[in-house]
Amino acid sequence: MNINYPFQFDGRGRTALTGRESHIRNMIEQFLFTNPGERVNRPDFGSGLLQMIFAPNSPELAAALEHTVQAGLQRWLGDLIEVHHLEVTSQDSSLSVTVQYRVRDTSEVQTALFEHQTAGG
Repeated sequence: MNINYPFQFDGRGRTALTGRESHIRNMIEQFLFTNPGERVNRPDFGSGLLQMIFAPNSPELAAALEHTVQAGLQRWLGDLIEVHHLEVTSQDSSLSVTVQYRVRDTSEVQTALFEHQTAGG
């Protein structure tokens, strides 16, 4: 069992735990929505996606962003997952990321949707 994200307590007042598949999904979410520089001991951890919510959209920017995020996932979580497909969509103040990946130790293919909306949206 692994610590759940975001950190919380269970019904018994203990640290909430989660299973392996959920933990991997949580780690992907942490990478996607963390800006580089936010982690004290890992200043290059994070995708920087949140900085792109209000950036002008273009096919070239979307392709570059998807490539950068996929490379980051490979770097930080490559021992756990293999990314098969990644799609980033930004509209107004919302950001959606769809990640299809294979869990390396089980060979199970997962598809996860991650969404973030800014406080103003």
